[in-house]
Amino acid sequence: MTQRDIRLQYSGTLIFAAKMASVATGLIFQFMIARSLLPTHAEEYDLWFNINDLTAYFTLIAGVLPFWVMRAVTRDKQGAAKTGIVANLMISLVATLLYLVAVPFVLMALNISLAYLPVYFVVALQIVELHSLATLEACLQARIPRTIGYGLLVQQVGKVILGYVLIIQLNQLLLGAVVSTIVAFGIQIFYYFRLVWGELQEKIRLEYVKEWLKGSILNIYNVAGSQIAALIFIMLLEYGQEGARGRLGAATTIANVITYSSFLAYALYPKLLAERKSEDITTSLKLVLMFAVPLSTGAIALSDSYITILTDVYTDAAPVLVILAMDSFVITVAGLFSTILLGVERVDEEGKLSLRQLLKSRIFKAFSLPYVHAAIALPTAFYVLTNYTLNQPLQSTLSVSLINFVLRLALFFVLYAIVRNMIEIHIPWKNIAKYIFAAAVMGSILYLVPHPTRILTTLAETALGGLIYLGVLFAIDKEARTLPRTILQEMLNR
Repeated sequence: MTQRDIRLQYSGTLIFAAKMASVATGLIFQFMIARSLLPTHAEEYDLWFNINDLTAYFTLIAGVLPFWVMRAVTRDKQGAAKTGIVANLMISLVATLLYLVAVPFVLMALNISLAYLPVYFVVALQIVELHSLATLEACLQARIPRTIGYGLLVQQVGKVILGYVLIIQLNQLLLGAVVSTIVAFGIQIFYYFRLVWGELQEKIRLEYVKEWLKGSILNIYNVAGSQIAALIFIMLLEYGQEGARGRLGAATTIANVITYSSFLAYALYPKLLAERKSEDITTSLKLVLMFAVPLSTGAIALSDSYITILTDVYTDAAPVLVILAMDSFVITVAGLFSTILLGVERVDEEGKLSLRQLLKSRIFKAFSLPYVHAAIALPTAFYVLTNYTLNQPLQSTLSVSLINFVLRLALFFVLYAIVRNMIEIHIPWKNIAKYIFAAAVMGSILYLVPHPTRILTTLAETALGGLIYLGVLFAIDKEARTLPRTILQEMLNR
């Protein structure tokens, strides 16, 4: 991994395709979990999502050093990759130790049976893995971002195979789901290590770590704000009664597919760091919205079918999916503008970081937004959950989802204003109008036809919707028709 090979549309499309392929494997895995745990093990289904909520607090800073590592590797700093990988591994060991000490007390505080403690202990391995993946993917994104797509496929296929053996064949329900995930991550990490092996022969540069740690104060500030805002999910588990967190988790599983559109701009970040071109931003906007718009529309139109094929226990969660689909669209677009902001910012271009300069940077402004979100969302959710929807799972889930969506939309406009003051952005309004029109045609047809409740018929109807969208779009948008040829040319341009 010595030469930079960043092809904007090809890399983004490849990773997006891998993500969409992982939708099938991800749904299979979630289907195995849901059908095995529900309805007889509904508590464990809630715990499956609670495990992810809890470990998130111990991987808070997993992406802190990788943030600076990727920028350093992009700028050809010798030894940056190896230094970042080793440093983040050390951090993961400390985080894992803290997790092992804290988790028994957390379970008691949440009134979770200590019989599940061994499962939560096994999850500790995932903390090390997520720190490792964050650094490895940062190094690969800086050089050969398309390989992230291959790694994702390796991980997803491995997880499904292991899940089938452990969950279905051996009847190791919650434990089987956890072990399958951990082993699949391990396979992905092994693949990535092979790709960066050449970089690992370089010397560790401790002076990099000093600068990264100085700058990481800003990153920790950001992730802490995000996790404070995520306390709303713990509140939902506590006040929404059994099934509230499960409903949100089931709907989120589907809605997260929309956010995969953001991977179409995966190569934009290192591209902007290397060369600041406004046309690259416009290209990424077109590519991301070309898929985010129909994916959101489809999730809304067939919300009841998607929830039903995942689990027939929480079929009433379709309205939750509608809200989360809109929320995921906002997250996707906001993520793209965050990428633009980080790629355009030059506060660390000279390799030296000043805390004063960081606090004056637009990165600090963007990283402050999660605190605004938390400051409004948490007290609002607490008031609603305790006064209006206490022990009502569906109503509680709807309330939390709506609060998050409204705030996320409002804060996106703040982020947009920040980015527009940094670089000129040409919004492709004509293209967007065409995407909306084609998606509206598709959504109207999907909404009006009978909604299936079986997996194969739902997937077939989804594919039909995709064909309708592409058919209408190709008929009215010349750029869309030429996109496959453009990507092929970019792929062959070595």
